Amino acid sequence: VTVVNHSCPFCTLLPERIVAANEAGWIVRDAYPVTHGHTLVIPRRHISSFFELVADERQQLLLLLDIARAGLDVELHPQGYNIGINDGPAAGQTVPHLHIHLIPRYEGDIPDPRGGVRWVIPHKAKYWT
Repeated sequence: VTVVNHSCPFCTLLPERIVAANEAGWIVRDAYPVTHGHTLVIPRRHISSFFELVADERQQLLLLLDIARAGLDVELHPQGYNIGINDGPAAGQTVPHLHIHLIPRYEGDIPDPRGGVRWVIPHKAKYWT
């Protein structure tokens, strides 16, 4: 059963925003991209946490993540990716509907990409000095 929250921007996606889909979720381009090609994988079921997924949903969403990456590889040829989930307000989640960020990274997009997702807490990111 698909649970829908009609006030949620991810539950009410316009069909033209959907890049691909399966029975568990959708692939869409982020409306506020961090980099060119920034993509979201979103479950159809309105849940807020990755840990609320059942095993089949998790498997189907990870399949969509693979599909999204393959498409970005062909279209944009990034040199790397950041994959992230903001799970809960303390982690920075602003839309209370689970979504997985797939952020293409390009050589030179920032001066020093070392540390990657560790930069969510900047004073702890640079462990190599």
